[in-house]
Amino acid sequence: MSEADDVVGVGPHSEPWPDDPRLDGELLREGDRRNVLDRYRYWTVEAIVAELDARRHGFHVAIENWEHDRNIGTVVRTANAFMAAEVHIIGKRKWNRRGAMMTDVYQHVRHHPTVAALVEWAAEADMPIIGIDNLPGSVPIETVVLPERCVLLFGQEGPGLSEPARAAAERVCSIAQYGSTRSINAGVAAGIAMHTWIQHWASS
Repeated sequence: MSEADDVVGVGPHSEPWPDDPRLDGELLREGDRRNVLDRYRYWTVEAIVAELDARRHGFHVAIENWEHDRNIGTVVRTANAFMAAEVHIIGKRKWNRRGAMMTDVYQHVRHHPTVAALVEWAAEADMPIIGIDNLPGSVPIETVVLPERCVLLFGQEGPGLSEPARAAAERVCSIAQYGSTRSINAGVAAGIAMHTWIQHWASS
């Protein structure tokens, strides 16, 4: 494989440039090496976000961040891939953006200082909160149809959903596991839950 095969994106656009207000002059001039779909090549960030906003899905994703959970970047990146309406980070405002691979510039991210603040927001938005955790009494996610409009709530790696988060959830769904480990990575769990929603509600 040559070095050219490893290069992401496209080089400078040939002139004359297209007359399209969505396009970024600097990217047209210098090339577009961002990790975006080809249809968005040379588009401004604002134009990409506006296009996504016109067709985002009805689910939101929330994750607790009390100890700087490193999975949050992965959750944001996956939420962008599945076109979640918004990602809600509960607790510490600072999070590790490296795992997001710059997708956070295209994905709406909202901060809530406490679970109670998320609950207040969800009530105003008429959004049921669905906890995702392997807890006693949880319902296998494989057996349910998630609400079309909802907040999928995840705890952080290790402790899982906090007690306030468990209390806030309308229901808690578990993800089937068959090996020896007690739990799976929070970022992986979020991806599975989002895809479960996609299977029921997203158009092809």
